[in-house]
Amino acid sequence: MVATPIGNLEDVTLRSLRILKEVDLILSEDTRVTSRLLARHDITTPLESYHHHSSESKLNKILSLLKEDKDIALVSDAGTPGVSDPGNKLVEAVSEELPDVAIVPIPGPSAITALVSVAGIPTDSFLFLGFMPQKKRSKFFEKIINSSDPVIFFESPHRVQKTLGELSEKDKDLHVVIGRELTKKFEEIMRGPLDAVAKNLQNKEVKGEFVILIFRKK
Repeated sequence: MVATPIGNLEDVTLRSLRILKEVDLILSEDTRVTSRLLARHDITTPLESYHHHSSESKLNKILSLLKEDKDIALVSDAGTPGVSDPGNKLVEAVSEELPDVAIVPIPGPSAITALVSVAGIPTDSFLFLGFMPQKKRSKFFEKIINSSDPVIFFESPHRVQKTLGELSEKDKDLHVVIGRELTKKFEEIMRGPLDAVAKNLQNKEVKGEFVILIFRKK
């Protein structure tokens, strides 16, 4: 399970590069994205796709390769595989079908911990909720509002204004730290009372990837 950069290709670790060169096969959520990283570091390891829509036959092929003692690396589009991506399903299948196969974490970049590091609030414990769902948004909002710990989630650029606006209407006492395009050229950190930040965003053309941390000041 190899972590890869969340934006800036320089953030890859030496160990990750070594593993990607040494394995027999790399499984990638999006081969086009991973190919850019591999080309940057002259890595020629065979690359195949593995994602939410991969078939049962693809999974069986992977299990067969592992039975043949092949070393396989799994990467996501960005960050650590298994976190809000299909990697967990593969890990579950391997651990159940092939319990003697070692599943090794190769840690590295994470948008979650990147934002936490610049939040400037106590984060001894926090709640990570993954991606804001398209449906059942009310239940998602309830989890945020009722949490005694800071809450972190991902949101898409075309919905972030609506999400923050709705959340600020439900609770006026919330504060927020937002990471947009973390580690990339146009990286931006926004912070303040949620209602003020939400209003400010309404007047902007919103682009990029968002990581959002919601909390209450104590």
